[in-house]
Amino acid sequence: MIMDTIADFLTRIRNACLAKHKFLESPSSKIRKEISNVLLENGYILGHKIINNKIKIALKYYQGKTSVIQQIIRISKPGLRKYCKYRNIPRVLNGLGIAIMSTSYGVITDKQARKKRIGGEILCYVY
Repeated sequence: MIMDTIADFLTRIRNACLAKHKFLESPSSKIRKEISNVLLENGYILGHKIINNKIKIALKYYQGKTSVIQQIIRISKPGLRKYCKYRNIPRVLNGLGIAIMSTSYGVITDKQARKKRIGGEILCYVY
């Protein structure tokens, strides 16, 4: 039984990138779909599909060698949630990376949250 589904999903992505897999398969859930949508919009993955209650993700690589996702770090954990107001949203690598946030507008990036002037829970950093 998985206690933290987001951490499990991020670990699957991290391990697949390190092993240089082209595709990743994971059980599907609403939050996993939203996180993969954000990753697709920001160019970190090639695409994703939901087949038979599983999400299949096509990973992206530079010149077929190094992964576009260098680091993917879980920030807010079930034991210690990290919330922030829009004025205090951290910048990841001085704006080169993204922070994925769960807000009242859904799962969005830190840049979108600053633009909409809303805060929320910081789920993870990606760069």
